[in-house]
Amino acid sequence: MTKGYRQGRIGEEIRKIISDMLLHGLKDPRLDSLISITAVEVTNDNSYATVYFSTLDRDSDPEKNKQRQEETLEAFNRAKGFIRSEIGREMKLRHTPELIFKYDHSLEYSSHIESILNEL
Repeated sequence: MTKGYRQGRIGEEIRKIISDMLLHGLKDPRLDSLISITAVEVTNDNSYATVYFSTLDRDSDPEKNKQRQEETLEAFNRAKGFIRSEIGREMKLRHTPELIFKYDHSLEYSSHIESILNEL
């Protein structure tokens, strides 16, 4: 099934709210301003919203990058209730979707492809 127009609008609004919260509302030092919310996908029944994020400060050490991703994911999961309540308050939905946070690997993949193309 295809995603509807309503799910797209809800997902985009959730993305904006969480991005704004990263700049102004969350006090956790692990959730600093170097995190980008890349996409939000909402299920057809609006019960779940998958939030994709990426960290913008990359290190040459892949182990440090992996640790940073895990810390950020843990911080998002700890703040999940607060973020969900803020989304419900700002959007005035009858049912606020349950949030699922996932790391978005597309930036690393695109830089890998770019390095391969530059070698050619």
